[in-house]
Amino acid sequence: MARAGEVVAETLALVGEHARPGVTTQDLDDLADEFIRSRGGIPTFKGYRGYPASICVSPNSMVVHGIPGIYALREGDVLSVDVGVTLDGFVADSAYTFAIGDVSEEAERLLEAVQAALAAGIEQCRLGNRLSDISHAIQVATVSQGYSVVRSLVGHGVGRSMHEEPQIPNYGEPGRGPQLAEGMTFAIEPMITAGGPDVVLHDDEWSISTADDSLAVHFEHTVAITAEGPRILTAATSAVRS
Repeated sequence: MARAGEVVAETLALVGEHARPGVTTQDLDDLADEFIRSRGGIPTFKGYRGYPASICVSPNSMVVHGIPGIYALREGDVLSVDVGVTLDGFVADSAYTFAIGDVSEEAERLLEAVQAALAAGIEQCRLGNRLSDISHAIQVATVSQGYSVVRSLVGHGVGRSMHEEPQIPNYGEPGRGPQLAEGMTFAIEPMITAGGPDVVLHDDEWSISTADDSLAVHFEHTVAITAEGPRILTAATSAVRS
């Protein structure tokens, strides 16, 4: 899984280098697909339950599952990019939200807050904690900054398949659910909005956006529970920024 995670991180870094005004989301998908395959991986998303692309690209008020196409990035956009890679039978999954050029102060604050919420959730990925400790930490970090957790979308277990049990909501009371044990691997992924928590499904039956058209941000890492603490399997070797 760590080898798959390395390819995921490299793919996100590459997409970040090319995510600039005028580039289409299809351009980014083509780039990611070619790179993943060049590293011996398979784009996990492509064909998954009929999904037609190799990555998910979700601009601005789109929360997740945006299908690449003709949309050309614009100065001031925020773009969530979700990447899954299967390598040697194991899956790693990660997402990063890129600032395209100069973005608003509101967008910058939201980006920082969601990264902090992800870090808070990962910090709870320790032996002896309960699953809902992760959820609660994300919720507290989010609400303390005045933002909303999308409650209808969740993180999940990941390993030989992309979506495995358990589901990991980004909210909830602490101290509940199974106790965390060595070797468990989770996709921790806060999906946070600057407005309300409600979302709508687009006609393509994949793309999901905020109901109030507020900005949305999505960050995600695949994390393993180890005796030494949380191990991020999709950590970038260098800063990822457009």
